[in-house]
Amino acid sequence: MKKQPKSPGEMASAQESQNPPVAAKLVVAYIRRLIESGDFRAGDKLPPERELAQLIGVSRATVRAGLQSLATVGVVESRRGAGTFVAEGPPLLDVNPLSLFSALHGIPRAELFEARRVIEIDLAGLAAERSRGDELAAISEEVMEMFASIDDVHRFLVHDIRFHRAVAAAARNPLLAAIMEMVADLFYDHRKKTVDRWRDAPEAAEQHRRIYQAIRAGDVERARREMDTHLQWAQEAQEIEVKAKPDRGGGE
Repeated sequence: MKKQPKSPGEMASAQESQNPPVAAKLVVAYIRRLIESGDFRAGDKLPPERELAQLIGVSRATVRAGLQSLATVGVVESRRGAGTFVAEGPPLLDVNPLSLFSALHGIPRAELFEARRVIEIDLAGLAAERSRGDELAAISEEVMEMFASIDDVHRFLVHDIRFHRAVAAAARNPLLAAIMEMVADLFYDHRKKTVDRWRDAPEAAEQHRRIYQAIRAGDVERARREMDTHLQWAQEAQEIEVKAKPDRGGGE
């Protein structure tokens, strides 16, 4: 007697029992198809775990594992007591092609900062034009955290990167924000190796505050100008710290 082909649910159950990580990928693929087909858009609430488990043919534990994978890369977000939603911000790139390119061919600091200026000057202008209250609050918070971490250069660097991400988010162009994220990730990898030699954190914090003030004022040209000035200064500062001896100390 000819065997009947297995249904998608039966196939998923078989994979789940044999290989849980593969089953979790089925959950990821299912939700990804829902998003790509337009059935779910940014901010939409996903079906409950129980319903997803029935639709896909896996256990609720497997659904949770798949959702956690999606949350890790910023595709969905869990809200306590409310459920799981499609994230409104750009997804994080779990594999940065620029990192591989840099490892294979190297990216000179001058080219990295040139790329930052091309992207981030426009992002600052767009943020000044489009930012909303919650986005301004996020930028302001990172400025305050930078002033609070002037004596801890590694903590300062983290908030520096977060500031630029917040500006990108305030520009409300997810594609530009995703591109900026790749460049920022590469910049962080370069900068954390030398930041111990940096001594200009107070000036850097003040420059970030001026960028924020221009964005808050809605002054597009001033925001662009302040970002350009900051990035040119930051490039010069990093050139100095790269040439400095490791035992000279300091911070950004």
